[in-house]
Amino acid sequence: MSINATLLAQMVVFAILVWFTMKYVWPLLKQAMDERETRIADGLAAAEKGKHDLELAEKRAADVIREGKDKAQELLNQANQRANQVIEEAKTAARGEADKVLASARAQIDQERIEARERLRKEVSALAVAGAEQILRREVDARAHAEALDRLASQL
Repeated sequence: MSINATLLAQMVVFAILVWFTMKYVWPLLKQAMDERETRIADGLAAAEKGKHDLELAEKRAADVIREGKDKAQELLNQANQRANQVIEEAKTAARGEADKVLASARAQIDQERIEARERLRKEVSALAVAGAEQILRREVDARAHAEALDRLASQL
C-alpha cells in the first residue's frame, strides 16, 4: 500500500470517528457537562443565598440582642422606679406612724399634765384646808377665811 492510500484511509477512519463521537458520544458528554455546570451554578447560587441569609440572620440576631438589652434596661429602670416608689411609700408610712406615735405621746403627756395639775390642786386644797383648820382654831371669823380660801382657789 502506498502512503497516500494509508493516509487517506486514516483520514476516512478519523472522519468516521469524529462523526461517531459527535453523533453519539459528544451529546452525552455535553449533557453531563451541562448538568454539572447547572449543579455548580445552583451550588454557587445556594452558597450566595446562604451567605445573604447568614448576613440577614446576623443582623436579626444583633437586632434581637439590642432589643433584649433595651427591654432589660427598661425592666431595670421600671424595677428601680418601683423600688423608689416602695421606699417613698415606706417613708410616708413611717412618717405617718411617727406622727401617730408623736400625737399619742403628746396626748399622753397632756393627760399626765392634767392629772398632775389635778393632784397638785388636791394637795394644795388639802394644804389649804389644813391651813384653814389651823387658822380656824386660832380665829373664828368664817367670812374672812372663806374669802381668803376663794381667792386662793381662784388663783390655782
